Amino acid sequence: MADGTDPAPQGGPPEPAGGPHPLVRLLQEFTLEANRYVDTAGGRKDMHRTDLNALAVIMRHTAKGNVVTPGLLRKELHLSSPATTALIDRLDHSGHVTRERHGSDRRQVQLRMTPKAFQEGGAIFAPLARQMGSAMAGFSAEELDTVSRFMTAMVEATVAAREESSATQPGNPA
Repeated sequence: MADGTDPAPQGGPPEPAGGPHPLVRLLQEFTLEANRYVDTAGGRKDMHRTDLNALAVIMRHTAKGNVVTPGLLRKELHLSSPATTALIDRLDHSGHVTRERHGSDRRQVQLRMTPKAFQEGGAIFAPLARQMGSAMAGFSAEELDTVSRFMTAMVEATVAAREESSATQPGNPA
C-alpha cells in the first residue's frame, strides 16, 4: 500500500511494512520470557517444562471434574505413548503424581497430583505471580478488562492456528 502498510488478512488492522503488528512481537517476547522463567524456576526443582506442563494439564482437568488418564495427557501434550509413560514414571518417582485405578473402570488409570506437587508448583510460580500482580496494579479495572478480552482472543487465535496447522500436516485429513 502507498502508506507503507500491508493489507491485513480478513479485515483486521493493517500490518506495518516489514512484519507483524508490534503487539504480536510483544506476545512472542512474552512467550519466550515465560518459557525462560519456567525453564529456570522449574530447573531449580529438577523439573522440566514437560513435567510442569503435565501438572498444569492434570490440575486444569481435575478442577473441571474430569478424570485425567495417561491417554488424555498424551493427547494434550502431543507425546508418544512411550514418552507419556516415561513422563508419568518421572512424576510418580519424584512424588508429584500418583496413579490410581478409576472406581468405575478398574482397568483405567487415573492421574492425581500430590500435595508435594501443589506445594512445589506454588513455590515455582509464586515469584512470577507476585511480579505480575505488581505490574497489573498500575492498570485500572477497565484496562485490565480490555487486556483480558484481548488475551482471551489471542489464546483462541493461537489454538485455531495450531489446529489449522495440525490439519494441514501430512497424514492428517484436511
